[in-house]
Amino acid sequence: MSKFHGVDYFGLDGLFDEEELLVRSTVRQFVDERILPDIEDHYRKGTFPSAAIPAMADLGLFGATLPPAYGCAGMNNVAYGLAMQELERGDSAIRSFASVQSSLVMYPIFAYGTEDQKRTWLPRLASGKSIGCFGLTEPDFGSNPGGMLTRAEHTSDGFLINGAKMWITNGTVADVAVVWAKLDNVIRGFLLEKGTPGFTAPEMKGKHSLRASVTSELVFQDVHIPADHLLPLGEGLRAPLACLSQARYGIAWGAIGSAMACYHAALDYAGSRIQFGKPIGAFQLTQAKLVDMVSEITKAQLLCLQLGRLKDSGQVRFQQISLAKRNNVHQALKIAREARTILGANGILDEYPVMRHAANLESVLTYEGTHEMHTLIVGEDLTGIPAYT
Repeated sequence: MSKFHGVDYFGLDGLFDEEELLVRSTVRQFVDERILPDIEDHYRKGTFPSAAIPAMADLGLFGATLPPAYGCAGMNNVAYGLAMQELERGDSAIRSFASVQSSLVMYPIFAYGTEDQKRTWLPRLASGKSIGCFGLTEPDFGSNPGGMLTRAEHTSDGFLINGAKMWITNGTVADVAVVWAKLDNVIRGFLLEKGTPGFTAPEMKGKHSLRASVTSELVFQDVHIPADHLLPLGEGLRAPLACLSQARYGIAWGAIGSAMACYHAALDYAGSRIQFGKPIGAFQLTQAKLVDMVSEITKAQLLCLQLGRLKDSGQVRFQQISLAKRNNVHQALKIAREARTILGANGILDEYPVMRHAANLESVLTYEGTHEMHTLIVGEDLTGIPAYT
């Protein structure tokens, strides 16, 4: 397959500043050199390419938008989004790892933690020397996280936690988990360290999607933690949902990367596959599919660019993030499926990235809020009427 040079039908590169373009090109090169050569092998084996973690840290991809005072890169949100786009062009698992580390672990520690918690954990997480995970979803509570059963109780010198979480990216390999539990019937955030007695994180096996990502359960059986492991700020469900908004922002950009990878593979194949004496790209139906793909990629790019500018100016609303996540993932999955039809039977081979991206996007469509939940979030914003129940 030919070298990837980006998809920019509307000349959007002129709307990015020099630093944003540098971040994109640097991460693009990293993905080309360090991720793509062996990602299919990791996908087959169901393993995460952990050897890439130090390089990702060196590029400033963990907690990228947080202040340099904590060892972070201090990027703006558009640069961070472009980085997530390129990581997911490699594989959703790679973007998920960076997204969880940044938005679901480092962000809540930064936003809700004490200065000591920040100084202890943020530099270690930014350097990749420590890995984190985020425990909100439970076996019986996904779209309704407020119904969680995990409980924290006061002890003489801290807290006792009991419960379970499910579908936790990085859980088995994490050194620290940001866990949400009800304390005095109010949702609070806690820091649980690996190796704490009663805390286990078995890996979930048998996935047909996100196979290069570590997905785990978190189980808490009378887990005792010190009092200073409570995140003192951010009471109630709004706190973890704010973390999810940070993650959904990265997902909206990441989906563009998956779509670009599938479009690039389809365009390349359409120019070289000969049927009836000419490339299949010469046929009207194939051209229509390619036009649909580049149209949706362009619209997704425009959505994310404006979303990033709103975020950088402090004006973004979580409903806008929901709209972008909902649209971009949905369209990326459609593009992946359409690309597979252009590749025909070859589209199911791991010689091409299309089927892998399609399978991954089936999960991305569901996690960090299902397509349906984001529809209802935007629907309530438009009408003023909640329709969740």
